[in-house]
Amino acid sequence: MLCVRNTQLERLHAGLGPITRTGDYSDVLVVDADGRRIPWTEVSHIDDAEMRDLMRTIVNRLYTFHLEADDPKLQDQIERWMGAAMKWDEPEIDRRMISGDGASTDQ
Repeated sequence: MLCVRNTQLERLHAGLGPITRTGDYSDVLVVDADGRRIPWTEVSHIDDAEMRDLMRTIVNRLYTFHLEADDPKLQDQIERWMGAAMKWDEPEIDRRMISGDGASTDQ
């Protein structure tokens, strides 16, 4: 929660979500400034610069978390967020990562 939440992901999550009647968004189109009608499932929702910034932020936070986990200030942050984190599902081992299929984006 400390490493991924409250990053640039919040901006991606903010705003209005499109309505879909089919449930798979195949009925949703984005019309761009050139008038192109792009299916929602084919629209990039984050550009390269935003992706790079997001990944840097998350990697830096994970790095800091692992190196500084014993720091009392970080421990205070962890304790403060534990109430919310306890409501999340238990984490699971990502077997695709171990098997070398970790680059898969099918989820």
